[in-house]
Amino acid sequence: MCRHAAWLGAARPLSSLIDEPGYGLLRQSYQPRRQRAGLVNADGFGMGWYDPARPEPVRYRRAVPIWTDANLPGLAAVARSTCLLAAVRSATVGMPVEETATAPFADGTWLLSHNGRVARDAVKDLADGAESTCDAAWVAAAVFQRGRAGAGLGEALADVVVRAGEKDPVARLNLLACDGASVVATVWGDTLFLRRLDDGVLVASEPLDDLPGWRAVPERSLLTVAGDDVRVQPL
Repeated sequence: MCRHAAWLGAARPLSSLIDEPGYGLLRQSYQPRRQRAGLVNADGFGMGWYDPARPEPVRYRRAVPIWTDANLPGLAAVARSTCLLAAVRSATVGMPVEETATAPFADGTWLLSHNGRVARDAVKDLADGAESTCDAAWVAAAVFQRGRAGAGLGEALADVVVRAGEKDPVARLNLLACDGASVVATVWGDTLFLRRLDDGVLVASEPLDDLPGWRAVPERSLLTVAGDDVRVQPL
């Protein structure tokens, strides 16, 4: 399992997802409160953000525990964007621990993180190839393949999750993705929370703090955030 979080709204630093709140991803890496499988998320971490000077998002991925990277606090404090995505990883048993297996995965303007596990046989026939042998990379490849074929972000996530879930009934397929202008997530087997603020929207596997306003997204749902428009629909 993993923990992930995203922001869409006024520009803010990556540190707002990682270590500024009481329960950011740094703390969730070693002390998650709502994780349903695994105790720690020490098999890597990654983050992505959008800079108007670049056509594609910037990524920073490591295959080490997030708390061991001495350069991260400085980087996270100055990397600012209106759209952020970050994740800490707990590798599925048998999956490699390497940067190519670490979210966020990327294709064009799309970034994607997978919180969960799925049998690779349930996703391998949904994509032509993946950058890693891990299950999450195959899920990402399947989503990106649909995007290149013309599907929107929400449509691509929903199609892959439903198809893979039908083939693997015990799969956990919580996906979190963004394209710079929207954040889309699926809830399939684990928790996801949403919090609306005056200047944007937070989406996370579990609340980043104990402040009021966090709302659980129902199981087997598709969440779409685009500007002030927040929608939840069944999968």
